[in-house]
Amino acid sequence: MFFLGVLGFAVYGNEALHFSCDPDKRELNIFCYNQFRPITPQVFWALQLVTVLVPGAVFHLFAACKNIDQEEILQRPSYTVFYIISVLLRIILEVLAFWLQSHLFGFQVNPLYMCDASALEKTFNVTKCMVPEHFEKTIFLSAMYTFTVITVVLCVAEIFEILCRRLDYLTSQ
Repeated sequence: MFFLGVLGFAVYGNEALHFSCDPDKRELNIFCYNQFRPITPQVFWALQLVTVLVPGAVFHLFAACKNIDQEEILQRPSYTVFYIISVLLRIILEVLAFWLQSHLFGFQVNPLYMCDASALEKTFNVTKCMVPEHFEKTIFLSAMYTFTVITVVLCVAEIFEILCRRLDYLTSQ
């Protein structure tokens, strides 16, 4: 995610500066860009990263304060349940982020954006705006969706791993 965050700033960094509408007026460009991107992808992904990390951080903080090691998580059912709940919360947050991202940014960035500028000026109802590097952004969105799916799969695998280790621990007792 860190790697993608750095690349995201490279891909989306100055998008607002290169977003241009017809006619090319500063206030129209800003108005339409804010309509096109209610939240910048970089801010969204930073929020996603922080939000998804919180459940795991809470569990690890709890474990550090109580000096709980990996074996104790397997030995005590309450620790195992707490850990699994933290992973389930991560899965829920990742799925929610995937859904939000798909609704905010879609799956493809089109080269033209049709902006409803009727609130800004009466002479322009709908104006065309050019989206810079649309193909590059589409590829990057695909990468972000792919990494979100991979993260969810790894979280599900983590739950199965802890359950299998707990079952193995119980059968060896």
